[in-house]
Amino acid sequence: MINDFYQRTYDKIAPAVARNPIWKRLTRTAFSAKVTKYALSSVFAFAISNIAFAFFYWANFSTTVCSIVGFVVAAIPNWIMNRRWAWQQGGRPPVRQFVSYAIVSIAVLVASSLVTGFTNKQVQSVPQHYGLRLLIVTGSYILVTVFFFVLKFVIYEYYVFAERRRAKDDVTSLRQVSKMARANRMP
Repeated sequence: MINDFYQRTYDKIAPAVARNPIWKRLTRTAFSAKVTKYALSSVFAFAISNIAFAFFYWANFSTTVCSIVGFVVAAIPNWIMNRRWAWQQGGRPPVRQFVSYAIVSIAVLVASSLVTGFTNKQVQSVPQHYGLRLLIVTGSYILVTVFFFVLKFVIYEYYVFAERRRAKDDVTSLRQVSKMARANRMP
């Protein structure tokens, strides 16, 4: 049911997007397409995560609960969009890929929980009913998310979604370059 709806929607929207000159420019190379798709999936996850965080904080939940809810609401669609759309990987994910993605995500969750908890303690003198406390604490959550944006891309690109053969080839290439450099040295 959901797959049919998704496919029909995709079939209608995809050709129009592909013809757009901005999209063509942003996806000119394979790497730029990957970065663009990662950024778009991250913006989507960022938006729903922040909405969930702000809503639960507004409802007087602890910042840890707010961070966990924001994390869970965003992590699942972000995993799917990154793996299938940005990195073009289908099928069942390898265990290494899933576990490493979970570790990166949990590190971000812990960081956001710690930062928002600290920020919340610092703004207790601000009256709750003005909304300023909500903005400050949610802002600290946003800062953590933005900080990890680039770091997560690098980790995803070179470890989580990297093909094992490519990683082995890179190591082999480095060894060969080192051997050739030693052989070409003059005594």
